Amino acid sequence: MAILLLTCATMVFAQQPGGKREKKKNMVVKEWNLKAGSKTPFLDNVVTFDDQGRKVEEIEYASYGQKYRIVYEYDGNSTKCAREIEYNDKNKVVSVKKFEYNPDGTKAKQYTYLPNGTLKNTKIYERIYREN
Repeated sequence: MAILLLTCATMVFAQQPGGKREKKKNMVVKEWNLKAGSKTPFLDNVVTFDDQGRKVEEIEYASYGQKYRIVYEYDGNSTKCAREIEYNDKNKVVSVKKFEYNPDGTKAKQYTYLPNGTLKNTKIYERIYREN
């Protein structure tokens, strides 16, 4: 009986909206820092999500202003990031990362390019399943 109730409850909650992505739609998250002894907080990090709850931009700040910025791009309505473009403190492109995914949605490869389009490196993700 307890297993049946747990299964039914799981099915009901799984069908209701309000998952992680749903809660982040059109949201901006700002992180503020307050140094010990100071009364003035300073902006540390800002993350912006789009109308589908996908992260589209992250900006890291330092005392002098923007430290770096990363823009996340998606293909169509996909929830998997297709490209990450990183900018430096002067808002110049530092690198571009492109991703390939396995059929199950896990990352398969990451290609990192220099601003001039030259391939800098390739990262391959290997999945190993262990038996208990």
